[in-house]
Amino acid sequence: MTQQGRVGTGAAQRTEEPTVGALVHQLSEEIPELVRSEIRLAQAEVTEKGRRVGIGLGMFSVAGLLAFFGVATLVATAVIGLAEAVPAWLSALIVAVALLVAAAAVGLLGKHKVGEGQPLKPERAVAGVQEDIATLKEVRP
Repeated sequence: MTQQGRVGTGAAQRTEEPTVGALVHQLSEEIPELVRSEIRLAQAEVTEKGRRVGIGLGMFSVAGLLAFFGVATLVATAVIGLAEAVPAWLSALIVAVALLVAAAAVGLLGKHKVGEGQPLKPERAVAGVQEDIATLKEVRP
């Protein structure tokens, strides 16, 4: 009877406190579901944020189009205003030349900025990785 009592006590202990193996097994079954639910949550979040970004980009596009029309109207106003002092064809020519000079200046500045960013290769990061590789080769026999 003493042995049976011990066996019964051991079984009772096992049901109260699961073994490490049982915990690892339970964990290995629950981790995939946890990962799947986290992925679903991330997908839903990215979808919602993507929708908001898309709407915002559409609004920026409309704002750019309206700004373009506004600038075009200002250019037409400049031509009409200048036509009060000189013939209409000359006022249009003056405004067109001024716009082309401004476009050339902005284009040259843009070309200069693009040149400053060349080459696109991340040179410092590549050098750092090459140093790390060289260090690892020296450490390894």
